[in-house]
Amino acid sequence: MAKKLRQLRRRIRNIQHIRQIAKAMYTIASTQVIQRKKELLSARAFPAEAGRVLAELRAWARANFLAHPLLEGNGLSGHGLLVVNADRGLCGRYVAEVNQAALRFLEAHPQTKLILVGEKAIRFFAPARWPIAATHRRLERPRLPHAQALAHEVLALYREVGEVHVVYTEFRGELIQRVRTERLLPIPLPERPAREHLVEPALAILVEELGKTWLLGRLYQILLEAKTAEHAARRQAMKTATDNADEMLEKLTIQYNKARQQSITLELMDIMGGAEAIREEL
Repeated sequence: MAKKLRQLRRRIRNIQHIRQIAKAMYTIASTQVIQRKKELLSARAFPAEAGRVLAELRAWARANFLAHPLLEGNGLSGHGLLVVNADRGLCGRYVAEVNQAALRFLEAHPQTKLILVGEKAIRFFAPARWPIAATHRRLERPRLPHAQALAHEVLALYREVGEVHVVYTEFRGELIQRVRTERLLPIPLPERPAREHLVEPALAILVEELGKTWLLGRLYQILLEAKTAEHAARRQAMKTATDNADEMLEKLTIQYNKARQQSITLELMDIMGGAEAIREEL
């Protein structure tokens, strides 16, 4: 009985320690979600507005028989894939869902070169057969220079392949994150009717510069989307872990109290039995 009590006390202490860690990680993730969400909401506007302007310029460029590779394609074959994943775990299904979505794309498009962001993506795809063009680690707080370096690598990859896609997790809400696979290049734009525009500098230069600027803004938004969704998933995972620890502590405490009560009852029975034996001898 004493051994059982020691085992229960040890288990209770271990779960209490785990609960403290999970609770602390939940608090940190909650703070990170608030900070990254503010940055994300301010970063979403630019790619949407730049895409609207680019759609207008593309329609006018087509009317003038001008086709730019960023908008119409470069005529090459093959695909490039940017995978944006986490550097750390303990975020539920986040890591596995991103890697599985990327794997489905690679199985559908065997001739694909990779750009990997996040330790979890690098470890998953490093032993695979697909060539890796670039890797990025430890982007805990995405900043514009990170997006600039990534945009440079995406454009370099686009000179070798016909299309570049991205797999990332979109932040849809506090409890909703969705893995998305989207095309980055050629830039996906809605169709617009051709309207005459007076542009300065030349239309080809303007389309190229605005296209690169759109790509920079879109990549910055994607990094923020992925990081915000990661912290939201981690927060939910840590909340679930804390709740599970509380439930286990309650059950183990009941078991411990029952075992302790049983131990006390046995000790009392031994004392009473000994006292009764002494009285009989007297």
